[in-house]
Amino acid sequence: QVQLVASGGGLVQAGGSLRLSCAASGRTFSTYDMGWFRQAPGKERELIARISWGGSYTYYADSVKGRFTISRDNAKNTVYLQMNSLKPEDTAVYYCAARSSIVTTYEYWGQGTQVTVSS
Repeated sequence: QVQLVASGGGLVQAGGSLRLSCAASGRTFSTYDMGWFRQAPGKERELIARISWGGSYTYYADSVKGRFTISRDNAKNTVYLQMNSLKPEDTAVYYCAARSSIVTTYEYWGQGTQVTVSS
């Protein structure tokens, strides 16, 4: 069982930066594949970044590639999402998620943190 707590959201002007954090409980965090999702009003939740258990593999959606960076610190049981050059269209609720295997769906979800980018 993994419990996730996301933080770091807020209001920022276009072009600004935010860093989201997702703190996980449990001793097996380092074995989980981690992802960041977001859901904008009226839209489906989408995967925007993921990182493998050891951090050697990352994936980014085209919409955030080159602007967002996912990383993890297994010693601190935390995964991060550094968001730079933010745009109004990045406004959404951001969720972190964990899965024990890349062949399964994400099993554990954080509570979400709101990111609002003003123009």
